[in-house]
Amino acid sequence: MLINKTFTLAALATLLLISACGEEKKGAATAVPPVQVTVEPVKFIKAAYFDEYPATVVALNQVELRPQVNGFITGVHFKDGDRVRKGQLLYTIDDQLYAANYQQAVANLQLQQANLNKAEKDATRYHELDKQDAVAKQLVDNVDAALEVAKKQVAAANANIQAVQTNVRYTKIYAPFDGVIGISAVKTGTAVSAGQSILNTVSTDQELAVDFNIDQKEIYRFTKLLNEKQKPGDSTFTLAFGNEVYPFPGKLALLDRAVNPQTGTLKARLVFPNNKNLLIAGMNGTVRVRSNDSDNSILIPYKAVTEQLGEFFVYVPNDSSMVSQRKVVLGKQVEKDIIVIKGLEPADKIVVEGVQNLREGAVISISQPTAPGDSTGTAAPKK
Repeated sequence: MLINKTFTLAALATLLLISACGEEKKGAATAVPPVQVTVEPVKFIKAAYFDEYPATVVALNQVELRPQVNGFITGVHFKDGDRVRKGQLLYTIDDQLYAANYQQAVANLQLQQANLNKAEKDATRYHELDKQDAVAKQLVDNVDAALEVAKKQVAAANANIQAVQTNVRYTKIYAPFDGVIGISAVKTGTAVSAGQSILNTVSTDQELAVDFNIDQKEIYRFTKLLNEKQKPGDSTFTLAFGNEVYPFPGKLALLDRAVNPQTGTLKARLVFPNNKNLLIAGMNGTVRVRSNDSDNSILIPYKAVTEQLGEFFVYVPNDSSMVSQRKVVLGKQVEKDIIVIKGLEPADKIVVEGVQNLREGAVISISQPTAPGDSTGTAAPKK
């Protein structure tokens, strides 16, 4: 009986020893190795970047040509798309009716002038008789009244001549300024109505405006830019069409008089030279406004940033070869880097390689970067 108990105790001790050895081996097998990462210090430099705004190219001066008299088009004196000069004849409207009205008005003026001459002579004669008390006062008053009527009729005839003469002039339509004329909306023989029919459009093209909207929070910044004197070749304002950048910089010309209360935005206008006719009114593009920070900014590689539920984090190593997750507030993207507005200090270091394998409190093994990051602080378009 004693032998059986001794055997049982020995067997139990053996089992416990085997179990302990198995747990030790299992723990050793499941130990997580350190994550290989690359760590770099943050960059603390002056950063330049571009703010971008949707924009539309518009003409500085543009006029729709409309007739001021009714009639039929009798002449089109240009080719569609021509460059025209101020005062150049563009259209003529049939003037036969207006010329006849003018001749009739001239004849009426001559008649009224003759009536005035007669009334003046009658008034002179009756006033001489009145001095001799040889005529009734009533007759003198009548001729004076007739003289005044004749004067009014002459004045009315003169005004009528001016009116019909103006209509005659309106049968010819001239270019209001130097510019480019579009495709004619009417041909010879087309009936047009005064103030209604659109004949064509003339616009300037040597310089073109580019309009875009800014948020009311940016008014102070753009007011400062407006008051600053831009030097020739200043690239603060540029214009892009997709990946193509217009080769000439623009100049901030004006800010609109009031903020749109519905959108909280203010219209700004740039002026671009167009000597090579690369810009056409109506084009849509992107205004790029260069922003040069006067103070240094913290830049980190964009690949070092992780996103969780709309918030952004980076991993920062500590003295015990572990990492902690730190929340950051991001600013503008600058090439492959991004500005950190809040969350990091200039002396901080962050993990830039191996980020995808990390979690809070992970043990890391730091390896040397294969090549140092190169940053010139040159701006890239905002994505």
